[in-house]
This record gives sequence, structure tokens and C-alpha cells, in this order.
Amino acid sequence: MVEPSSIEDSIRSGLAVTHLEVRGDGAHFEAVVVSPRFAGLPRVRQHQLVYAALGDRMREEIHALSMKTYSPEEWAAR
Repeated sequence: MVEPSSIEDSIRSGLAVTHLEVRGDGAHFEAVVVSPRFAGLPRVRQHQLVYAALGDRMREEIHALSMKTYSPEEWAAR
């Protein structure tokens, strides 16, 4: 069973983040990801960066991942 902390580790190793939260039940997960890399990018591209950080895990281990992505400025404005 996949643990949320394992997903966090994968995201952190592939993407510079300033805030990261992952919750889930072993198959379905929700993530909040804040990264300076997201500044000026459309949401689709932001999500692609997270998927790239997770690599093959999205196809092999993680059934579903819902995410909210923000630049540090967007996160601070919330």
C-alpha cells in the first residue's frame, strides 16, 4: 500500500517545493503543492511537473491523484 509520505518524498525529490501536503487512503490521494516553478505557468503545465516528479509511480502505484497547485505568491494570497 502506498503511503502519503512516500508520495511526498517523490514529489520533493523531483520538484522544488515550499509547501507540500499529501493525504490519501493508499489508492486515492489529494495533494497541495506549492512551488516557485509554477509561477506564470497554466495549471495543466503545473500538474504535468508534479506528474513528471512522480514518474512511473502514476502508472504503477497511484490509482488517483487530485491536486491543487500554487506558486508561492498564489499560496500567500490565499
